[in-house]
Amino acid sequence: MFDGGLTMSFHKVNCPPVVGNLSKIRSQCRTRPNPCFAVQMSSTLVQTDENGDFYESKKISGSSSTELKSQPQNSLLSQANTVGIIGGVSVLSTLIFLEKLVWWSSRNGEECVPFVVCSEQALDGGRRPVHSSEVNGEHIIIQNLRQKRIFLEKSGARCIVMPCHISNAWHDEISESCSLPFFHIGDCVARELKEAKLKPLDAGSSVRIGVLSTCETIAVAPYQQKLQNQGFEVVLPDKETREHILMPAVESWNQRDIEGARNLLRIAIQVLLIRAVNIVILASDVLQNILPREDPLLKKCMDPMDALARTTIKWAKSAKKVRRKT
Repeated sequence: MFDGGLTMSFHKVNCPPVVGNLSKIRSQCRTRPNPCFAVQMSSTLVQTDENGDFYESKKISGSSSTELKSQPQNSLLSQANTVGIIGGVSVLSTLIFLEKLVWWSSRNGEECVPFVVCSEQALDGGRRPVHSSEVNGEHIIIQNLRQKRIFLEKSGARCIVMPCHISNAWHDEISESCSLPFFHIGDCVARELKEAKLKPLDAGSSVRIGVLSTCETIAVAPYQQKLQNQGFEVVLPDKETREHILMPAVESWNQRDIEGARNLLRIAIQVLLIRAVNIVILASDVLQNILPREDPLLKKCMDPMDALARTTIKWAKSAKKVRRKT
């Protein structure tokens, strides 16, 4: 799905790297749950020592290389528009975001936006913790994600993004003390909807935005707050719709009942549209995959990752222009 000439280098920290092209990456990611990898158009294999310092290896092209260690480096990349990406719950969803970033930024023959990715399945579940042990678990997750942010800063990233619905619920904590632009997915969505100048479907009411998610609270929070800050009314499915339509749609999908899952999701979307919402945000990787691309209902839906990718590309191109002027 990426250009066949794109070479990518993967490594786990302090582990031998695995090299290959993107046609093999998706299958590799399914069998390697915790990859932490760096990506460049002109790839360089790297390793880190116990202090997180980088050792550069020989540049590679193709599927084989010979490592030649040099002195530690302060950063991996030097481009002024390098994007640092903290991977989410699903490695595959991170790759889908990268696909958007690569294709959309390289339209019209332009160079792809340079990026570094640190990805690990460190999240489990999708609800706010209730018990003290769970609260401590949430603290560990936030610390883990903050360390990844610092890793990306050391790698030479000039802005940070998290293509994950759940991780953005802790955006404030993860971005604490970060001096780089750190885009919040909810801000990106709310900004685009505000710029669209939508009109209320009911006279005398605010513009209503629906949000569907497989996670009842934690994945909805990043969007609800940001949308309300922009003056939108946020509409969520009621308990009956969630329990008897939305979640059974996900269960049907997991059981490979494709048509059943699609029909149920269509009903869930229609329930929100009947409540006069202008747009339905599909805040879930699973929900994004259920309906076929040609389904007319998708014209009333929004993929938040699209907004995040567009915002990131806009920043990267702007940063590149500033660098050229200086």
